[in-house]
Amino acid sequence: MAFSAPGRSWSGTVDYGPGPLHSPASVAELQGLVAASPRLRALGTRHSFSEVAVSSGPLVTLARMPADIEVDTAARTVRVGAGVRYGEVAVAAHEAGLALGNMGSLPHISVGGASATGTHGSGDGHRSLANAVRRIELVTAGGDLLTLDREADPEVFGGAVLALGLLGVATHLTLDLVPAHDMAQTVHLDLPAAALAQEELSAILGAGDSVSLFHHWDGTIAQAWVKRRLGPEGQPALPERWHGGTRAPRPVHPLPGIGAEPCTDQSGEPGPAHERLPHFRLAFTPSSGEEIQSEYFVAREDLAAALAAVMPLGERIRPLLHASEVRTVAADELWLSPAHLRDSACVHFTWKQMPREVAALLSEIEERLAPFAPRPHWGKVFTTDPAVVRDQYPRLADFLALRDRLDPGRTFANAYTDRLLGE
Repeated sequence: MAFSAPGRSWSGTVDYGPGPLHSPASVAELQGLVAASPRLRALGTRHSFSEVAVSSGPLVTLARMPADIEVDTAARTVRVGAGVRYGEVAVAAHEAGLALGNMGSLPHISVGGASATGTHGSGDGHRSLANAVRRIELVTAGGDLLTLDREADPEVFGGAVLALGLLGVATHLTLDLVPAHDMAQTVHLDLPAAALAQEELSAILGAGDSVSLFHHWDGTIAQAWVKRRLGPEGQPALPERWHGGTRAPRPVHPLPGIGAEPCTDQSGEPGPAHERLPHFRLAFTPSSGEEIQSEYFVAREDLAAALAAVMPLGERIRPLLHASEVRTVAADELWLSPAHLRDSACVHFTWKQMPREVAALLSEIEERLAPFAPRPHWGKVFTTDPAVVRDQYPRLADFLALRDRLDPGRTFANAYTDRLLGE
């Protein structure tokens, strides 16, 4: 099935191109489509804010493909269709006594799309979502099926999953799972300026399995969301006063002026991990989508200095901003990962839908972050010079060689990847 036009991203800020948009219902149909297409890009759940999925030719969505979720309790893995959402996988894993080790703030995003773009959750010990993938099944250029495995293909697997869709269209991914466990979430409000010192930041961000800090570039932390895994005897609750902040008396939304109904439980009561790790519940749309997002990964030990470098721009940032978030991500070995070989802190901006003004200010923010070698999130908006981006990835040449091997005709390339990685 093909539609006349593919439409826009969730935010409405990215036009995917003229199309057509194809919606195959089987792997065989997808193979035929890829084989017949000199150029093709795949769409996930359309939550990227960059032009990573834009195409001058046909596009394909996996929305009509079977929503396979096959849990192997003995191996502690789950094989899923690439278009399946993390929230759906988490529920199936929980029913089998297992859980995802990590989740993003949105359970609505697809496994294939989130893995391909380096999307992540938060936590000193958590790697990005792509690191849970142990096997990926692709339709490569020419319509061939290829399976790559972490253990069977160690020489190339680091480049195979977080690949920006450049190696083929993923049909299935097999993820590692962990035993089911409960977590509790609490929110503290109005942490003072002292909380932004590096030692304090490290203590706060290390206080839970997953911690997110929301602020508005005014020198304080508006909200600290702390998600803690409960052991056999449970962890003690955080005190009402904590690092100078006060426990929120009622649930809050991270963006000002929005009700907390879409948010996950903040009561401090234990519940299944998948009902605490994301910020938002699967049954709700977290916001209208009228926003732009940017995010930069810096070394974790540089976080306080990086925030201090940008803070003087606060008066100009705030009129364009919904909120900023700080999270941490553990180092990994994936070749195009923004956390490649570096324990990272993520400096995130959720902007109002004012693209010209945001783009103009981003160049100044990036200039102030430059001493900290920031790596932009592939799925979010940035203006960093492509040569600077390329210099951040020591395994880029290996990735490009793998792309040459699997897609010599550049079936899956687009202007975005050509500009950033080279044609």
